[in-house]
Amino acid sequence: MPDNKYDTLSLEASYLSQGQANRAQEIKSALHAYRTLELQQFSDDTPIRLTALVTLEAEDGETRTVFIGPEEGGMKLDLEGCEVLVITPNSPLGRDLIGKTVGDEVELGKGRECKEFGITGVS
Repeated sequence: MPDNKYDTLSLEASYLSQGQANRAQEIKSALHAYRTLELQQFSDDTPIRLTALVTLEAEDGETRTVFIGPEEGGMKLDLEGCEVLVITPNSPLGRDLIGKTVGDEVELGKGRECKEFGITGVS
């Protein structure tokens, strides 16, 4: 327990420093994972797995594109004017997509926000 406000500031600074060091290590690990990642070849009947670039389309024409990467899900990238969301196999959508093929369907969202998307492309 800190004795005064200066001890409290020192304790908070040490927590912040440790958090930043942990985040730096996570980023270093992710960079290594992507640098050593071997891209796989996919066809319409190949089950979705790590390194797949998946195109999803809803009945109303809305499309989404996701890349299944090893780490750091949540990043958004621009691929030739198309927004690509990076997800991991451990994310809810990643778990739903792994093993599926073109023509299968997945649900995005929850409750009333839930929307069905068909898998229209894998590369």
